[in-house]
Amino acid sequence: MKILVCISHVPDTTSKINFVENDTKFDTNGVQYIINPNDEFGLTRAMWFKEKAGATVDVINVGGAETEPTLRKALAIGADSAIRVNTEAIEATQVAKEIVAVVKDGGYDLIIAGRESIDYNGGMVPGMIAALIDASYVNNCVGLEVDGSQATAIREIDGGKETVTAALPLVIGGQKGLVEESDLKIPNMRGIMMARKKPLNVVEPSGAAALSNTKHYEKPAPKGEVKLVDADNVDQLIELLHNEAKVI
Repeated sequence: MKILVCISHVPDTTSKINFVENDTKFDTNGVQYIINPNDEFGLTRAMWFKEKAGATVDVINVGGAETEPTLRKALAIGADSAIRVNTEAIEATQVAKEIVAVVKDGGYDLIIAGRESIDYNGGMVPGMIAALIDASYVNNCVGLEVDGSQATAIREIDGGKETVTAALPLVIGGQKGLVEESDLKIPNMRGIMMARKKPLNVVEPSGAAALSNTKHYEKPAPKGEVKLVDADNVDQLIELLHNEAKVI
Protein backbone atom coordinates (compact mmCIF):
# COMPACT_ATOMS: atom_id res chain seq x y z
CA MET A 1 0.00 0.00 0.00
CA LYS A 2 1.26 3.44 -0.93
CA ILE A 3 0.22 6.35 1.28
CA LEU A 4 0.54 10.10 0.77
CA VAL A 5 0.20 12.37 3.80
CA CYS A 6 -0.50 16.05 3.18
CA ILE A 7 1.45 18.25 5.57
CA SER A 8 0.59 21.88 6.32
CA HIS A 9 3.28 24.20 7.72
CA VAL A 10 1.39 26.24 10.32
CA PRO A 11 2.20 28.67 13.16
CA ASP A 12 2.43 27.19 16.63
CA THR A 13 -0.74 27.96 18.56
CA THR A 14 1.33 29.79 21.19
CA SER A 15 2.67 32.26 18.60
CA LYS A 16 1.67 35.90 18.81
CA ILE A 17 -0.14 36.81 15.62
CA ASN A 18 0.45 40.14 13.86
CA PHE A 19 -0.13 41.55 10.39
CA VAL A 20 1.90 43.96 8.26
CA GLU A 21 1.52 46.08 5.11
CA ASN A 22 -1.85 47.54 6.12
CA ASP A 23 -3.04 44.18 7.44
CA THR A 24 -2.66 42.49 4.05
CA LYS A 25 0.10 40.05 5.02
CA PHE A 26 0.84 37.77 7.94
CA ASP A 27 3.91 38.79 9.93
CA THR A 28 6.19 35.75 10.15
CA ASN A 29 8.83 37.42 12.33
CA GLY A 30 9.41 35.45 15.50
CA VAL A 31 6.78 32.84 14.63
CA GLN A 32 7.59 29.19 15.22
CA TYR A 33 6.10 26.74 12.73
CA ILE A 34 4.94 23.17 13.30
CA ILE A 35 3.24 20.29 11.52
CA ASN A 36 -0.48 21.01 11.43
CA PRO A 37 -1.87 18.97 14.38
CA ASN A 38 -4.63 17.33 12.31
CA ASP A 39 -1.98 16.27 9.79
CA GLU A 40 0.21 14.88 12.56
CA PHE A 41 -2.57 12.55 13.67
CA GLY A 42 -2.80 11.34 10.07
CA LEU A 43 0.96 10.92 9.76
CA THR A 44 1.04 8.85 12.93
CA ARG A 45 -1.72 6.58 11.57
CA ALA A 46 0.26 6.21 8.34
CA MET A 47 3.26 5.11 10.41
CA TRP A 48 1.07 2.40 11.94
CA PHE A 49 0.25 1.09 8.45
CA LYS A 50 3.95 1.19 7.61
CA GLU A 51 4.89 -0.81 10.68
CA LYS A 52 2.00 -3.31 10.55
CA ALA A 53 1.38 -3.70 6.82
CA GLY A 54 4.62 -2.64 5.16
CA ALA A 55 3.12 0.49 3.58
CA THR A 56 5.34 3.15 2.05
CA VAL A 57 4.66 6.69 3.21
CA ASP A 58 5.36 9.92 1.35
CA VAL A 59 4.59 13.38 2.69
CA ILE A 60 3.79 16.43 0.59
CA ASN A 61 3.61 20.16 1.15
CA VAL A 62 2.86 23.10 -1.12
CA GLY A 63 5.18 25.94 -0.11
CA GLY A 64 8.56 27.60 -0.29
CA ALA A 65 11.91 26.48 1.09
CA GLU A 66 10.88 27.74 4.54
CA THR A 67 8.58 24.70 4.91
CA GLU A 68 11.40 22.17 4.56
CA PRO A 69 12.17 21.91 8.32
CA THR A 70 8.57 20.81 8.83
CA LEU A 71 8.93 18.17 6.10
CA ARG A 72 12.23 17.04 7.64
CA LYS A 73 10.42 16.54 10.94
CA ALA A 74 7.86 14.35 9.15
CA LEU A 75 10.77 12.34 7.71
CA ALA A 76 12.30 12.05 11.19
CA ILE A 77 8.98 10.71 12.48
CA GLY A 78 9.26 7.94 9.91
CA ALA A 79 8.02 8.97 6.46
CA ASP A 80 10.05 7.45 3.61
CA SER A 81 10.30 10.52 1.39
CA ALA A 82 9.02 14.07 1.09
CA ILE A 83 7.77 16.18 -1.78
CA ARG A 84 7.68 19.97 -1.78
CA VAL A 85 5.74 21.71 -4.53
CA ASN A 86 7.78 24.85 -5.05
CA THR A 87 5.13 27.57 -4.92
CA GLU A 88 3.39 29.68 -2.33
CA ALA A 89 0.21 28.16 -0.92
CA ILE A 90 -2.33 30.88 -1.67
CA GLU A 91 -5.74 29.25 -1.26
CA ALA A 92 -7.48 25.87 -1.15
CA THR A 93 -8.23 25.27 -4.83
CA GLN A 94 -4.70 26.06 -5.91
CA VAL A 95 -3.20 23.85 -3.17
CA ALA A 96 -5.52 20.94 -4.00
CA LYS A 97 -4.72 21.12 -7.73
CA GLU A 98 -0.98 21.25 -7.10
CA ILE A 99 -1.22 18.16 -4.88
CA VAL A 100 -3.38 16.37 -7.46
CA ALA A 101 -0.76 17.06 -10.15
CA VAL A 102 1.65 15.00 -8.03
CA VAL A 103 -0.92 12.36 -7.04
CA LYS A 104 -1.84 11.51 -10.64
CA ASP A 105 1.63 10.08 -11.26
CA GLY A 106 2.15 8.67 -7.77
CA GLY A 107 -0.09 5.60 -7.72
CA TYR A 108 -1.28 6.28 -4.18
CA ASP A 109 -3.85 4.00 -2.56
CA LEU A 110 -4.54 6.24 0.42
CA ILE A 111 -4.25 10.00 0.81
CA ILE A 112 -4.38 11.29 4.37
CA ALA A 113 -4.89 14.98 5.07
CA GLY A 114 -5.99 16.85 8.15
CA ARG A 115 -9.64 17.84 8.10
CA GLU A 116 -8.43 21.46 8.25
CA SER A 117 -5.32 23.48 9.00
CA ILE A 118 -5.23 25.45 12.23
CA ASP A 119 -4.22 28.71 10.54
CA TYR A 120 -7.04 29.27 8.04
CA ASN A 121 -9.46 26.50 9.15
CA GLY A 122 -10.84 26.23 5.62
CA GLY A 123 -11.42 22.47 5.67
CA MET A 124 -11.63 22.30 1.86
CA VAL A 125 -8.41 20.78 0.49
CA PRO A 126 -8.96 17.05 1.16
CA GLY A 127 -12.47 17.10 -0.28
CA MET A 128 -11.24 18.92 -3.37
CA ILE A 129 -8.45 16.38 -3.86
CA ALA A 130 -10.96 13.52 -3.67
CA ALA A 131 -13.25 15.19 -6.20
CA LEU A 132 -10.42 15.94 -8.63
CA ILE A 133 -9.12 12.34 -8.64
CA ASP A 134 -12.60 10.76 -8.39
CA ALA A 135 -11.83 8.96 -5.13
CA SER A 136 -13.98 8.18 -2.11
CA TYR A 137 -13.73 10.71 0.72
CA VAL A 138 -14.30 10.49 4.46
CA ASN A 139 -14.07 13.67 6.53
CA ASN A 140 -13.82 14.11 10.32
CA CYS A 141 -12.16 10.69 10.38
CA VAL A 142 -11.37 9.27 13.82
CA GLY A 143 -10.71 5.65 12.90
CA LEU A 144 -9.23 3.88 9.89
CA GLU A 145 -8.46 0.27 8.99
CA VAL A 146 -7.47 -1.16 5.61
CA ASP A 147 -7.92 -4.76 4.51
CA GLY A 148 -6.65 -5.38 1.01
CA SER A 149 -8.43 -2.95 -1.31
CA GLN A 150 -11.17 -2.10 1.20
CA ALA A 151 -11.04 0.50 3.96
CA THR A 152 -13.24 0.88 7.00
CA ALA A 153 -13.40 4.37 8.45
CA ILE A 154 -15.11 5.90 11.45
CA ARG A 155 -16.12 9.53 11.28
CA GLU A 156 -17.69 11.93 13.72
CA ILE A 157 -21.20 13.09 12.92
CA ASP A 158 -23.70 15.21 14.85
CA GLY A 159 -24.67 13.22 17.91
CA GLY A 160 -22.31 10.30 17.43
CA LYS A 161 -20.05 8.37 15.08
CA GLU A 162 -20.61 6.63 11.76
CA THR A 163 -18.73 3.62 10.37
CA VAL A 164 -18.37 3.49 6.58
CA THR A 165 -16.58 1.24 4.11
CA ALA A 166 -14.99 2.30 0.84
CA ALA A 167 -12.77 0.91 -1.86
CA LEU A 168 -9.30 2.29 -2.38
CA PRO A 169 -8.17 4.81 -3.52
CA LEU A 170 -9.48 6.80 -0.59
CA VAL A 171 -8.95 10.31 0.74
CA ILE A 172 -9.56 11.06 4.41
CA GLY A 173 -9.69 14.25 6.44
CA GLY A 174 -8.24 13.14 9.75
CA GLN A 175 -8.46 14.73 13.16
CA LYS A 176 -7.86 14.15 16.84
CA GLY A 177 -9.01 10.62 17.62
CA LEU A 178 -7.51 9.01 14.52
CA VAL A 179 -4.75 8.03 16.94
CA GLU A 180 -4.39 8.75 20.63
CA GLU A 181 -2.37 11.82 21.55
CA SER A 182 -0.08 9.54 23.55
CA ASP A 183 0.77 7.72 20.30
CA LEU A 184 2.11 10.84 18.56
CA LYS A 185 5.77 10.32 17.74
CA ILE A 186 8.54 12.65 18.85
CA PRO A 187 11.57 12.40 16.56
CA ASN A 188 14.54 10.82 18.31
CA MET A 189 18.19 11.38 17.42
CA ARG A 190 18.32 8.31 15.19
CA GLY A 191 15.23 9.48 13.30
CA ILE A 192 16.67 12.97 12.89
CA MET A 193 19.94 11.60 11.52
CA MET A 194 18.15 9.24 9.13
CA ALA A 195 15.90 12.07 7.93
CA ARG A 196 18.96 13.86 6.57
CA LYS A 197 19.56 10.99 4.14
CA LYS A 198 15.96 10.57 3.01
CA PRO A 199 14.89 12.19 -0.26
CA LEU A 200 13.18 15.56 -0.18
CA ASN A 201 12.12 16.15 -3.76
CA VAL A 202 11.33 19.67 -4.93
CA VAL A 203 8.94 19.72 -7.89
CA GLU A 204 7.92 22.72 -9.88
CA PRO A 205 4.25 23.75 -9.71
CA SER A 206 1.72 22.84 -12.39
CA GLY A 207 0.64 26.48 -12.53
CA ALA A 208 -2.78 26.02 -10.96
CA ALA A 209 -4.47 29.39 -10.59
CA ALA A 210 -5.81 30.66 -7.30
CA LEU A 211 -9.54 31.37 -7.46
CA SER A 212 -9.58 33.69 -4.45
CA ASN A 213 -7.24 36.14 -2.78
CA THR A 214 -6.92 37.53 0.73
CA LYS A 215 -7.68 41.28 0.80
CA HIS A 216 -6.86 41.96 4.43
CA TYR A 217 -6.70 40.42 7.89
CA GLU A 218 -8.43 41.59 11.03
CA LYS A 219 -7.91 40.59 14.64
CA PRO A 220 -10.92 39.86 16.83
CA ALA A 221 -12.21 42.92 18.68
CA PRO A 222 -10.95 43.21 22.27
CA LYS A 223 -13.30 41.74 24.80
CA GLY A 224 -15.39 44.26 26.70
CA GLU A 225 -15.37 44.80 30.42
CA VAL A 226 -17.12 42.23 32.56
CA LYS A 227 -19.87 43.40 34.89
CA LEU A 228 -20.46 41.28 37.95
CA VAL A 229 -23.97 41.15 39.37
CA ASP A 230 -24.80 39.95 42.84
CA ALA A 231 -26.61 36.63 42.73
CA ASP A 232 -29.51 38.11 44.68
CA ASN A 233 -29.93 41.16 42.41
CA VAL A 234 -32.02 39.59 39.65
CA ASP A 235 -33.62 42.91 38.66
CA GLN A 236 -30.22 44.43 37.81
CA LEU A 237 -29.28 41.35 35.79
CA ILE A 238 -32.51 41.58 33.77
CA GLU A 239 -31.98 45.31 33.18
CA LEU A 240 -28.43 44.75 31.91
CA LEU A 241 -29.48 41.92 29.64
CA HIS A 242 -32.32 44.00 28.24
CA ASN A 243 -30.76 47.47 27.93
CA GLU A 244 -27.04 46.78 27.38
CA ALA A 245 -26.66 43.27 26.02
CA LYS A 246 -30.03 43.50 24.25
CA VAL A 247 -30.52 39.75 24.35
CA ILE A 248 -33.95 39.82 25.99
